[in-house]
Amino acid sequence: MQPALDMLHATFGFSAFRGRQEEVVGRVLAGQSTLAVMPTGAGKSLTYQLPSVMLPGTCVVISPLIALMHDQLRSAEANGIRAATLTSADANREETIDRFRAGELDLLYAAPERASQGHFRELLASAPVCLFAIDEAHCVSEWGHDFRPDYRLLRPLMDSFPDVPRLALTATADAQTRADILTQLGIGEDGLIIAGFDRPNIKYAIRHRENALKQLRDLMGEQSGPGIIYAPTRRKVEELAEKLSEVTGRRVLPYHAGLAPEERAANQAAFVASEDMVIVATVAFGMGIDKPDVRFVAHAGVPKSIEAYYQETGRAGRDGDDAVAVMLWAAADFALARKRVEEVEEHRRSGERTRLQALSALVETAGCRRALLLRHFGEDPPANCGNCDNCLDAPGVADGTTTAQKLLSAVYRTGQSFGYGYIEKVLLGQADERIQQRGHDQLTVFGIVDSEEAPLLRQVSRALQARGSLATTEHGGLMLAGDAREILKGDVPVMLALAPKSERKRRKERAGGVNPLGDPLFEALRALRRELATEAGVPPYVVFHDAVLRDMAASRPANSDQLGTINGVGARKLEAYGDAFLAVIREY
Repeated sequence: MQPALDMLHATFGFSAFRGRQEEVVGRVLAGQSTLAVMPTGAGKSLTYQLPSVMLPGTCVVISPLIALMHDQLRSAEANGIRAATLTSADANREETIDRFRAGELDLLYAAPERASQGHFRELLASAPVCLFAIDEAHCVSEWGHDFRPDYRLLRPLMDSFPDVPRLALTATADAQTRADILTQLGIGEDGLIIAGFDRPNIKYAIRHRENALKQLRDLMGEQSGPGIIYAPTRRKVEELAEKLSEVTGRRVLPYHAGLAPEERAANQAAFVASEDMVIVATVAFGMGIDKPDVRFVAHAGVPKSIEAYYQETGRAGRDGDDAVAVMLWAAADFALARKRVEEVEEHRRSGERTRLQALSALVETAGCRRALLLRHFGEDPPANCGNCDNCLDAPGVADGTTTAQKLLSAVYRTGQSFGYGYIEKVLLGQADERIQQRGHDQLTVFGIVDSEEAPLLRQVSRALQARGSLATTEHGGLMLAGDAREILKGDVPVMLALAPKSERKRRKERAGGVNPLGDPLFEALRALRRELATEAGVPPYVVFHDAVLRDMAASRPANSDQLGTINGVGARKLEAYGDAFLAVIREY
């Protein structure tokens, strides 16, 4: 491998390979096909770029995104590698074709949609090809989280060149996905190289989404470098970008497919060039973006799967310096995700449900996040990593089985059609007009949760929804699902990860007064009340009493009709203040 080491130093300035790069490069130079699973930041692109300057002919790189290709093109050219892209965004198509046919290209990048066409195969037959490199190879597998059907059409192309080795590269593939990649791309099992999945420089933290804006603002206050915030919808992207820019004073720009192409490209370029900018984006952003100094990646909602989470968080700290990955989640995220699972092809649903269960386990665990994450990919890590939230500030653990049984029983006995706020009132024995009209104050579950157990109710509800034991009805009520009946029978326990001891102590210190449970929504409602009171020139209590705000925070009404059922909210106040308070409630 001395010639490879010499060329490594001459081309990239490195004196030695990292990790298993040398093994992968050695196989390529020997003409052996390979699937290399290497974590983001481990130097995957080098494993085909280096052979491309050592082997006669052109290395054809299949890549899923134009932005990714152009990033890698710039990097390759900066290292003196003769490279070109053949995409719909390139105006020099004929020049690129001429360079390829003349043997003047070390690398030729193309998308799978182009590579699978007959005319591309004819082009490749007109000049020597030394290697097929399939980047983001998990896209070839229907079990992967970014399945691209056109990747399935690459096998016939490569089979037309039986003497050309294949190098498939990905950072994200569980055992099932790896096996599928090998089959789909015609690579033997002996060609699998797994360099590991651990990114020890990334600190993983997962928190319940109490106040996304405040939580993200605090994160940005702690992390001064560039960051990516993933939001689930275009609307949320726009909203968070605007509000975070206002409250932090930092440059925060949106990125999603609904923006004009020029604006999207400009925002991405600004982020890539910036040393402190934050971009709020939908999940497609950053796939392969070669920006090494991203200091944090945050999810404002649950990602699609552990595979997606691993890849998206892997965009932080590619330079090896410390970075942070924070996920904010809510029970509603899992309810929505389960509905989406039912919309995919029937033969894929079982696998998607399994992935979602794995994600809920990651969210709910009281143990090491990294260990659970790495075990998902087939590794055998130490029990504690020392660099995730649970390892650094261990949470408490409580047996919530009895509380879960009470909650599930109340959901069942009230007809599986009411939301959490209503069920909570039944369990706490708070008989309002609706409960009395339906006779639910006569149920055996009415008032069976005392004040000591009450603080666990909401967390148990979140945990049951995350694991799929509770699902939401079409109209937003709760119904039994998954292993709910096994929990009711006592066959399955429900263990809860409590807030870390330090946080529980802080909450205890805040306990008492008007906000005994430290509910951040309640504090936000009080802030709005002060603002409205100042505008009206009246004391805050004239707008609403604290008890009214506590009821709002507990029941979280979704519309004016529901808000109007809360004691103390009359028609006039509903008309004057309803929209403003509902807007705050929707943010939490």
